[in-house]
Parts: sequence; C-alpha cells; structure tokens
Amino acid sequence: MPITAKELAKKLKLSQTAVSMALNNKPGVSTETRRMVVEAAEKYGYDFTRLSLKKNKVGSIYAVSYRSHNAIMSYSPIFDAMVEGMESMVQKGNYKLKVITFYEKRDNLEHYLEDLRTTDCVGIILFGTEMREEMVRPFLKLPFPVVILDAYFENLNCNYVVPNNRQGAYLATDYLISRRMKQPGYLQSAYPLRNFSERLEGFYHAVHANGMSRSRCIIHQLSPSIDGAMADMLAVIDRGDALADCYFADNDLIAIGTIKALRLRGYKIPEQIAVVGFDNVSEGRIIDPALTTISVPRHYMGQVAARELLSQIEEPRQHTCKIEVSANLVKRFSV
Repeated sequence: MPITAKELAKKLKLSQTAVSMALNNKPGVSTETRRMVVEAAEKYGYDFTRLSLKKNKVGSIYAVSYRSHNAIMSYSPIFDAMVEGMESMVQKGNYKLKVITFYEKRDNLEHYLEDLRTTDCVGIILFGTEMREEMVRPFLKLPFPVVILDAYFENLNCNYVVPNNRQGAYLATDYLISRRMKQPGYLQSAYPLRNFSERLEGFYHAVHANGMSRSRCIIHQLSPSIDGAMADMLAVIDRGDALADCYFADNDLIAIGTIKALRLRGYKIPEQIAVVGFDNVSEGRIIDPALTTISVPRHYMGQVAARELLSQIEEPRQHTCKIEVSANLVKRFSV
C-alpha cells in the first residue's frame, strides 16, 4: 500500500504542512527539504497522482531580468521576444507571468529575494545574460524551481536554456572564409559576457578548420551598441590600425556600428570589407547593405524556458538539463 503524506512526514520528522508544500512544489520550504521529501516519497512509493497542483494552479511565474552594466539587456527587442515566448506558454498553463528588472548597482539583492519569498511566486525564469555565477547562487536557494535563460554556469546545478553560440559563430565564420578566402577578423565586445566568449570559441574553431592561424586574426574591441561601436571603429580607422578583409562581430549592434564607421571613411561594403553579425535584429535588415547575420529563435527560447519551468513545477525531479537552441545563418548583402 502506498505511503501517505502523513506517514511520510512522520518518517522524516517534518510537519505535514512542510511535506505538503514540498510535494506540491509550493513556497515555504527550502530546496534541500523539497529534495529530501521528493526522494523519500519516491523511495517509499508515494502515489504522486494525489498531488493537487495540476487541478488547482495558483501563483505566478516570475521572469527576472538581472542587469549589471545594462550594456546588452538595454536593447529591448531581444529581451521582449523571449518574454513573449514565455507568456504564450505560461498562459496555456493557466499561470500569470510577471516581469521584474533588478539592477545590481541600484537594488539590494537580499531585500529583493526576501520579498520574492512572500509573493505568489511558484517559479523563476532568470535572465542570466549579464550575470556572474555569484549573482545566481542566491536565487537557487529560494524555495521554488529556477530556469536560467541565455547563460550557462558549469558549477551550478540548474536547468538552462541557451543559444548555441559556438555553432552560430562557426557558421558565420566558415561562411565568411568560404566567400572571401581571406583571414577573418573579429569585432569583440568591450564588455565581456559568457555568450560572447562562446562565440569567440566558435570563431576560432572555424579558423582552425579552414587551415588558418588563430594568431593572425585581427581583433578590435568595440562597445556593444551601434553608436558606441561606430565611435570606437572610427577611432581604430583614424589611428591607422590594420584592418581585416572581413569580420565576424559578437552581435549585430557592433556589426552595424562598424559598417556605419567604415562607410563614413569611404570603405565599400562588402566589396572591400565584409561583415557578419549575430542576433538578427531588425536594424540589420534596413541598414545598407543589409546585414548577413546569425539568427537565434528568441521567441522559441522563451517558450522552451517556460515549458521547462512548468514541467518542474508540476512534476518535481532531481535531475537537471541544459537545452541548446540551434542557430541559423541569414545571408544578406554585407558579405
């Protein structure tokens, strides 16, 4: 005969309320207690069909945007596309989606997390784009499941949904080399992000795969915004620094700013210098020439993150996963 929640509470020397919260994945117990209860329930044959969460869905999913320097997340279309994807899935699950932005340099994290414990939150989708590992750890101590979106941290046991940055950068660089047959250069963000580091790895992989030397690649560090990249690239040109025949950029904003700077100084794109970006932002379609880029389905990423979180809420499990969403090359006229 299956064990009851009351019997389980007695075995674990916990209150019935704590066991109920843990089994139903509700706020009020720690992640460690929740894990212990679920493991014991599985061990002693608890009937999980008794859980009421599927019938009585209450609470909200919180999409938390944690911004450190605000250099990337301030470009709202990418962020908005992921939120729209989340919303479509959350509504199907009969939950509400609440979007909150937290600024590292302005807001008190400890107070913020304490407030979250007293809300109707049942799960968090955390935008990891601008976060460091030490920022993420406190969120994982909250008594509800967390999915990290757009970043991966090797040392943190969590569920992730990320773009395949290495694959996208490889596609872009390999295409550049196939069309130009020259050593490609790299337009690197002056703000370091994990996503950008992965794109650099993909870039170098393509360089090596085509029999070229990593050490011969020209790299310019530019601000990751259109105006910032344009100003920085104008300074590069005006100093007389060596320029590459073609470039892969960490993101489209850097690529667009670079194209503007090159054209202002009389360079023809792509006849003299070719450029490929990453992200497929709308500005890339209207710049002249239209930007060849890497497209990542951000709306779909938001859907996948929400679906993964809903799955954890409804059926708590002990194993985590990393979901990589593949990228596609969008060929336009900057190459």
